[in-house]
Amino acid sequence: IKLDTMFIDEGFGSLSSESLDQAYAALAEISDGNRLVGIISHVADLKEKIDKQVIITKEKVGGSKIEISA
Repeated sequence: IKLDTMFIDEGFGSLSSESLDQAYAALAEISDGNRLVGIISHVADLKEKIDKQVIITKEKVGGSKIEISA
């Protein structure tokens, strides 16, 4: 199977700081080249390491706001 895109939904909040660093390093290695790895997370330490982000914020009146940072 050739896998060019992968999304990971959470699970990072329960990791220790060292395990989080190892997980990020592994995901960064996987995404090297032409592969896309999407991470869905609320963990601040992880968000600081990711340079390209799609940030979705819930609006008070309903709906949501999308911000893309590169």
